Amino acid sequence: MINLEQSLRKELLRTNRSGAYHCTTIVDCNTRKQHGLLVIPIPEMDDESHVILSSLDETVIQHGASFNLGLHKYNGDCFSPNGHKYIREFNCDSSIQTMYRVGGVILTKEKVFVEHENRILIKYTLVEAHSPTTLQFRPFLAFRPANSLCIENDAINPAYENVTNGISCCLYEGYPQLYMQFNKQAQFVSDPHWYKGIEYIKDQERGEPYREDLYVPGYFELPIKKGESIIFSAGIGKASPRTLSKTFTNEIANRTPRNSFFNCLKNSAQQFYFKKGKDLYILAGYPFFGVRARDEFLALPGCSLSIGDVAAFEQTMATAQRALRRYMECGETDPMIKEIDVPDVMLWAIWAIQHYAREIGSKQCYDLYGTFVADILSYIMEGRHPNLFVHNNGLLYSNGKDTPISWMNSMINGTPVNPRSGYLVEINGLWYNALKFAANLFAENNGSTSLVDQWNALADKSGASFVSTFLNDYGYLFDYVDGNMTDWSVRPNMLIAISLEYSPLDRRQRKGVLDIVTKELLTPKGIRTLSPKSYGYRPWYVGSPEERAYAYHQGSTRPWLMGAYAAAYLRIFGIGGVAFIERMLIGYEDDLSDKCIGSLSEMFDGNPPYTARGAISFAANVGEVLRVLRSLKKYNV
Repeated sequence: MINLEQSLRKELLRTNRSGAYHCTTIVDCNTRKQHGLLVIPIPEMDDESHVILSSLDETVIQHGASFNLGLHKYNGDCFSPNGHKYIREFNCDSSIQTMYRVGGVILTKEKVFVEHENRILIKYTLVEAHSPTTLQFRPFLAFRPANSLCIENDAINPAYENVTNGISCCLYEGYPQLYMQFNKQAQFVSDPHWYKGIEYIKDQERGEPYREDLYVPGYFELPIKKGESIIFSAGIGKASPRTLSKTFTNEIANRTPRNSFFNCLKNSAQQFYFKKGKDLYILAGYPFFGVRARDEFLALPGCSLSIGDVAAFEQTMATAQRALRRYMECGETDPMIKEIDVPDVMLWAIWAIQHYAREIGSKQCYDLYGTFVADILSYIMEGRHPNLFVHNNGLLYSNGKDTPISWMNSMINGTPVNPRSGYLVEINGLWYNALKFAANLFAENNGSTSLVDQWNALADKSGASFVSTFLNDYGYLFDYVDGNMTDWSVRPNMLIAISLEYSPLDRRQRKGVLDIVTKELLTPKGIRTLSPKSYGYRPWYVGSPEERAYAYHQGSTRPWLMGAYAAAYLRIFGIGGVAFIERMLIGYEDDLSDKCIGSLSEMFDGNPPYTARGAISFAANVGEVLRVLRSLKKYNV
């Protein structure tokens, strides 16, 4: 903890399951602009999250001497006030707990987010003290979008109002009031200052603006006795100080201890839940991403069914189904679920429903989603999607030269880095799988025989065309084919195609593809996005935004693809492949104590030491690893 080279790499994330979050490093030093003690969505303003309260500096005062427990980075690698040197213990199994020792004073700090409320609670307990002790708290206010920075300005409103055991304030018009209160009476001393030049090293590494000024309106001061606990509340609604202790206790009781690999991932999965009224969404990742259609469907089975939360699956799918129907019927995109119009999204929706059928049962799946699946297939087959066409050979064709049409969607200056266009291998694998799944679902539940015959006939045609179009003489699959353009790059999209329950390839062909993936793409952290033998391989996701965009899908490793790899491997080798897949998961256990404690990063470098990069917590990664654990459990029963 006191070695900043070690501790500043490790980050913490807690959410309220309604879009708000708290994120920082384990020593409470913010290292990226998206970090903050209270970061919330403000739908009345925009689709972004907003950092309201950046941090809270605590100071212990004894015998007139002050010991500041805060930590910020300034120009010239200057860290101040170096509060990390007082840390003696740290634990985040349930809540985030830090113990400080200042001379004869032992003070603990424990943080929890209130579920479905934009409020964070911090409990301070004076464990040991031999003389009168006073605590001071300085709030660092931002009131800005999470992807922007704040510079000293005259537009702020420095006024504040006294409320019970605290104050409320709002720096800029349009923002909600921030209420900062304690469970006991506290004195607020107005002492307004701008703290200038606070730096965020992660943004500096990414070649982005990284320096900002934060406004501190003053400080709270209150005495604390040995054995006493004080609770601080920061939220956009007024709190009742008398209930803060009970609320804190209840929130702690509802936590699942992070005492196992599965429990860590379960907690992480639920942190992506975004409840908005009666609607439920899954955020793509923290701290950069909102709700993205493909990522939601990719993460959904693992983040709900694999942790036994069937209700979350059904509620999320109901929300997504309404959005997809609006798009199919009226052409309206959804303001909340982004990229719902991308060609492969509907096929991923059927893929997610297929997992529901496997876990819950064919009959219930047919009753809930049979009509929806049939409507999606009719929509595609009738050519109503503006960029998804069924050709005479039964394959799906999309134009991706100008706009990305798959998950490999990085762009530079409005142009796709990987202009995958035409027949895409994973889209057509998902297409064949969707047709066969729908046919079997309806056949098992006495659905329309004419639809079953129609889907089976089209699946047979597309399956034969798939093999003749994509399978090459070297035993693997072309990444995409567009007229005379054939992409020979060894990419993981062919792995998606062979991992599905219904594949147009026979077992020997699938094993040949899997062998190539294992030799050229498999790493301890997941599957590379491009083989080191292929042209353009870039294993390091570093540098300027443009350099990182080039590297995004040109060699970086993605943990979520381990779900497809495990599915393909176990379909071919059965119980004989269980031990190997179990060994491949070991590397992820180490990651739970590295970049984002208890979660999995978006990606890793393609070469050793496979450094974690990108978003610190990514829903598809967590969901797919959970799905692998669920699959292994079935074999081990």
